[in-house]
This record gives sequence, C-alpha cells and structure tokens, in this order.
Amino acid sequence: MRTFFPIPLLIITGLAVDQLAGAWGQSLVVAVTWLYFLVFLRRCTVSDRVMMGLCLVYASIGEVLLSLVWRVYDYRLGNLPLFVPPGHVLLFLLGLSIAPHVAPWAVRSIAILAALVVAGLAVTGRDTFSVLLVSVFLMSVVFGRERKLYATMFVLALAMELYGTWLGNWHWSPRVAQTGMVTLNPPVAAGAFYCALDLLVMWSMRGLSHLAPTLVPLHAPLIVRAHHPLQL
Repeated sequence: MRTFFPIPLLIITGLAVDQLAGAWGQSLVVAVTWLYFLVFLRRCTVSDRVMMGLCLVYASIGEVLLSLVWRVYDYRLGNLPLFVPPGHVLLFLLGLSIAPHVAPWAVRSIAILAALVVAGLAVTGRDTFSVLLVSVFLMSVVFGRERKLYATMFVLALAMELYGTWLGNWHWSPRVAQTGMVTLNPPVAAGAFYCALDLLVMWSMRGLSHLAPTLVPLHAPLIVRAHHPLQL
C-alpha cells in the first residue's frame, strides 16, 4: 500500500490548490496530476496500462455526460477540469490497494448502513436520487465479483465528494434534470458512480483476457494483482 500513499495527498492538496490558488491553481493541479499519472503508467505492466487506460476513457465519458450534458453537477469554472479523469484513475488504484485488506463484515456493514441512510433521506424527501444510486451499489455488492472493491470505492468516493463540495470545487444540482428527483450536495450514494466505473473496467478487462490472454492474463484477478510491487 505504500506505493499508493501519494494519491490521497495529491487529491487533498490538489483540490485545495484548485480552489484557493487563484487563476493558476487549476493549471498547476492539471500538470502535477498528469505528470504523476504518466510516471506511474510508465512503471506499470502492459496489463496494468490497459486497465488504467480503460478507466481513463470510461471516466472521461462519464464526466462529459454527467457534468457537461446532464448537468447533474457543475465544476466551479463551468468547465471539466483536465485533472479530473486521471484523478478518477488514481482513486481507482487507491481502492484496488485498500480493498484486499477489507474484511467481509465491513462490506456487509457498509452496504446495510448505506441502504438505511438512503432510505431515511428518501422518506424525508431530502435525497431521492440516492435511491437509484444505492441500488446500483447494492447490486454491485450482491452480484459483483469484486465486492470489497465496490465497498471500498463507495466510501472513498463519498469522502472525496464531501471534501470537494465543502471546498467548492464542484456543486451538485438540488434537482436532477428530467427525473423529478432531488438530491443533496453531494448525494449520499455518489460513490455508486464509481462502482459503475469499476464494473465497466472489470468487465472490459475480463473480455480482453479472452481476446488477448497474453496481454491480460485471465489467471490474475485485478483485486489480487493490486499487491504486485509497482514502484515510483
């Protein structure tokens, strides 16, 4: 896990600099994030590069659809900061490094607590959007193969969302366009978007493992390969 230690520091510091450092802050964060991402990518195996590339593509598409098209949330400058897609990949890598250490009882506890909190907020009419989101999360935990990863990402994403919205880097719309649903800033189950991202990456990697087994070995599950010593 020491390999991934700089990622939380980069996210915490980067979001603060983006918000507080004036006109040059976002450009600096973009440069540092991409530099870290590319250096990390260069030290990876071919299989890991494919995984990170898929994550980057899916994250970019998701950001465009959710922020620029659907307007579920808006970034403070009205743009899509270029540090965001590689930031998703780095958070995904952090989740991969933590997930093997998560106990099964913790996965169940996170799922139950998430369902109870979302149900309470939905009944009071404060956050109905999270009913849809937590359903994605719960289905991922129940039917997915990487339950520890989904539970880990759900918590990591919520922590990042709380921090980013508190700083003001982005803001969730109180009403979800064209759905009639309302939400908080951020929605409690925002981490479900990361579960969907993880599912897409995992499914794609497994598909590639059949098409190109020498490139993406089928015998090496990603949740296990996170232990291999990537070094910066």
